[in-house]
Amino acid sequence: MLVDNAVEGDSRVQKAARSAADAGWHVTLLGCARTETERRWQLGDAEVRVLPLDAPRLLPADASDPRGEGTGEAGASGPPAGVRGPRGSGLRGRLVARGGLPLRVARLARRPLEHAQVRYWRARLGDRAWRRLEPGLWNYERVAGPVVDELRPDLVHAHDFRMLGVAARAVDRARARGHVVRLVWDAHEWLPGARPRRDNARWLPAHLGYVREYVGHADAVVTVSDTLADLLVRDHDLPARPTVVLNAPIAAPARVATAGPAARTALVAAEERPAGGPAPDLRARCGVAADTPLLVYSGAMAEQRGVDTVVEALPRLPGVHLALVVADPDAAYVRQVVARAARHGVVERVHVLPYVPHRQLVAFLATADVGLIPLHHWPNHEIALITKFFEYAHARLPIVVSDVRTMADTVRATGQGEVFRARDTADLARAVRAVLADPARYRAAYDGPNSPLPSWTWESQADRLDALYRDLLTPLP
Repeated sequence: MLVDNAVEGDSRVQKAARSAADAGWHVTLLGCARTETERRWQLGDAEVRVLPLDAPRLLPADASDPRGEGTGEAGASGPPAGVRGPRGSGLRGRLVARGGLPLRVARLARRPLEHAQVRYWRARLGDRAWRRLEPGLWNYERVAGPVVDELRPDLVHAHDFRMLGVAARAVDRARARGHVVRLVWDAHEWLPGARPRRDNARWLPAHLGYVREYVGHADAVVTVSDTLADLLVRDHDLPARPTVVLNAPIAAPARVATAGPAARTALVAAEERPAGGPAPDLRARCGVAADTPLLVYSGAMAEQRGVDTVVEALPRLPGVHLALVVADPDAAYVRQVVARAARHGVVERVHVLPYVPHRQLVAFLATADVGLIPLHHWPNHEIALITKFFEYAHARLPIVVSDVRTMADTVRATGQGEVFRARDTADLARAVRAVLADPARYRAAYDGPNSPLPSWTWESQADRLDALYRDLLTPLP
């Protein structure tokens, strides 16, 4: 398996690797991260190797694939006259370097040049234009490509979009040596609807071209929702509909919907507890009593995630506390949220906590009263049931979610929570008050014959993945 991160914060990737190993596959999971040396550990029976990803090194304008795949533009040594590199040059570049222009102003100033670059290279190279627009993608090839070759796998499972090209080229090299290798692409998100991860005009068209170039190499596609599966079929004219593997958590067998916070923790922890000891207690870490109303937001922090709306709603919710479970409590945006809480006079009711291991997370969340998903409207927010949705559900938490389409429709259908208008502080406060007034009503959705939880487990999803692997690797008659 291949992934473009350090593995630890990616529960989908961890669960996929571990469950495949549990099913009898010999699994090596390769991550890429900014580390000085390679790191290795075991994830169950799966071997994890996180490879040191060098600092980004832009190739020269006439560079070719370092593993022998040229751009096909032997005579093209650079962009047309007047189109300069992404870091700026001339007077503007010198002003930025000396602090003469604010960074945001400089980025806006270079946008016309970046759009010109995109038009030029797409006209000249088509989907292969990413080689000039986003050459840093080669760093993943330099780091992971040789290791994949050494491992000689029978199947490569590429997670997300950056590793698709790495996997495709490795499979092609293996097949050229006479070794048949299957490729599974796991599409975690709809790339056309993604928020660009770098503030430049080249990022999205470059990555879209990168995916289009290599998606045809995949023997099978896996994704996270039915809606995204349909979009992938439409965008890439796939010959078969992707296999949907939900971002569901590992199952907890006990029914805890009607139990109090302490009992819910004890029951859920029976399955989630690792060998090293019990799962930590969310309320204890926040320092709040069992009868204190406690909201929890768990996951990545960014403006479009809507946590600001929650902070601004707290003055309307006297006595209610908020736990933020995040990857880096000291991150700049997290500090901004805490500062906003201070301006609203509620900072003593906001508790910032670090992630716990994903196998502990459901038990960790279970002592809260409400799970929050306050997303802004954004294309990728509309189409999936995200990981925290299932984690909250298995912790038997009522969910308060913004009116992003798929999750809002699900919550309305199951009765497991309340929906509010995205970015509407007053409506969020209304939804929270409704849940806190009768939490048992919402938790009842997790019990009985119509409970969605049995199908919302990683075990049921892992069976789908195992069946796909076996189908791909079964020799034809």
